[in-house]
Amino acid sequence: MKILVLNASPKGKNSTTVHTALYLQALHPEHTFTFLPVGQRIKSHEKDFAPVRDALRDAELVLFCYPVYTFIAPYQLHRLIELIKADGVDLSGKFASQITTSKHFYDVTAHRYVEENCFDLGMKVVQGLSADMEDLLSEQGQKEARMFFDQLMFSCEHGIFVTPPVPAPVGEKPVYQASLPDQPKTSGKDVVIVTNCAPDDESLRNMIADFRAALPCKSRVVNIREFPFGGGCLGCFGCAITGKCVYKDGFDEFLRKTIQTADGFVYAFAISDHYTHSSFKCFDDRQFCNGHRTVTQGTPIAYLIRGDYRYENNLRMIVEGRAEVGGNYLCGVATDEADTAADIRALAGSLAFAMDNHLTRPANFYGVGGMKIFRDLIYVMQGLMKADHKFYKQHGIYDFPQKQRARIWQMRLVGALLAIPAVQKQAKGKMTEAMIAPYEKVVAQARKD
Repeated sequence: MKILVLNASPKGKNSTTVHTALYLQALHPEHTFTFLPVGQRIKSHEKDFAPVRDALRDAELVLFCYPVYTFIAPYQLHRLIELIKADGVDLSGKFASQITTSKHFYDVTAHRYVEENCFDLGMKVVQGLSADMEDLLSEQGQKEARMFFDQLMFSCEHGIFVTPPVPAPVGEKPVYQASLPDQPKTSGKDVVIVTNCAPDDESLRNMIADFRAALPCKSRVVNIREFPFGGGCLGCFGCAITGKCVYKDGFDEFLRKTIQTADGFVYAFAISDHYTHSSFKCFDDRQFCNGHRTVTQGTPIAYLIRGDYRYENNLRMIVEGRAEVGGNYLCGVATDEADTAADIRALAGSLAFAMDNHLTRPANFYGVGGMKIFRDLIYVMQGLMKADHKFYKQHGIYDFPQKQRARIWQMRLVGALLAIPAVQKQAKGKMTEAMIAPYEKVVAQARKD
């Protein structure tokens, strides 16, 4: 089989991820592997797409190889997908799969993003391999890579593919017209609206205008399409100790002084390729100059999204997951799918209320699970990620359960007592009463207050 490996890592041949594909190539000389370092050469492919087009046409199986960056694929792969769709190269009927490496922080959303775009291209998608960054160095990891490839070949031969999601309806929506009156700006809060609104996107521009009108405070718009990015994140870890990006375009200072100083954040974009235009992903990835530090924790956020958001389940998970991991109160999402003006007015009120009352909510699985992955990662890599390590220590993120020695010994004592038949008999039916007693005290105190 002719296998095209699209190496979307900005590190090119020095990518951890692509070495899994190289390992499989070494084991399977009966297949023809072609490697394209598309992540490293994305700027040149913007000027001349012919080499990618020719390779895609010649391939029978397209294997996307990339590291997971901030919930999805790197900016470079987002841009490549835009170029593939814009070129119109016919990939219908070709097989597609993927190999990623990460610490499993939202690898599922990255995989779904690539799958959804492959479905758009009419490809037959086989479930990919999501490996830990160090899996290939272990016997078990090598075994799982071999099993993945065997299953991949079997699936291609026997037609075992991922089921496509229900597509959004096709059709142009009418342009949204701004209609909300300007509210008095009585609050001293500062709201920044970060967008990648295209010059011809009248609907999104009007949604932003209505939101600003409905806000009871001043707001400012930052259009990241206008920022002179030197490029996407390189994954070089140059910022791990100093917090300073290797690019000289000034984005790190711009981020900290222009955006992160706000009392509330609003992200406004149009859905494109199951996320939004790649400029927003460049903005996402370049925020790695903050490392894994939740530096905007406590700042409420809201979204203005143009497009069929209700059909984009993966995007909905990303929006919620970002807020949960970042410790940001998610005020809601307003779209142009229904009563847009009413939704925008309500969202503006919700954001103002959240800012005024410093609202928080306990993290759900998306937040707790994501931060535990980061907690363990930074603790092990504290020698390199010094700024992250200092931040995690200061904010009590190192909440390892094995350090709760008193609680552990308490549970051992209870377990030992309950192993005694006589104590079991006495305790029968009383365990739940003992567990609920502290909660009853809280409720009783609330009644007194």
